[in-house]
Amino acid sequence: MNRVTLIGRLGRDPELKFTPSGVPVCKLSLATSETWRDGQGKKQERTDWHNVVVWNAPAEACGNYLHKGSQVAIEGSMQTRSYEKDGVKKYVTEITARHVEFLGTGGGASGKSDAPDDRPGNPNAAPLDSNHDSDDDIGF
Repeated sequence: MNRVTLIGRLGRDPELKFTPSGVPVCKLSLATSETWRDGQGKKQERTDWHNVVVWNAPAEACGNYLHKGSQVAIEGSMQTRSYEKDGVKKYVTEITARHVEFLGTGGGASGKSDAPDDRPGNPNAAPLDSNHDSDDDIGF
């Protein structure tokens, strides 16, 4: 089973784009944090960053209502894809969201968004659009 559930805050504003065929796709950078006490009782914290991709109408809702700092709950599946940049093959792991829920006061609007499983094509097969200019190291 490939199922991922995350609750966190956006590290930057959503990137809403459209595929050449007009399908909306939104990229989110999500931070999740974990705190614990070590053996000496000192508080420790670790933040992990996740690349999230949302398709169709939910992508538009994310692009229109979320912003840096918004808190969201994401449910989806993890996928790894590769692409080539400057002759070097790069890999990126992403969460393809099936469900996005806007949480907390940082999210602006509140609401739920369900991404249908019947998204067109395979998003791992090719870049999102012909102007695909991924960030250097993460392809996002």
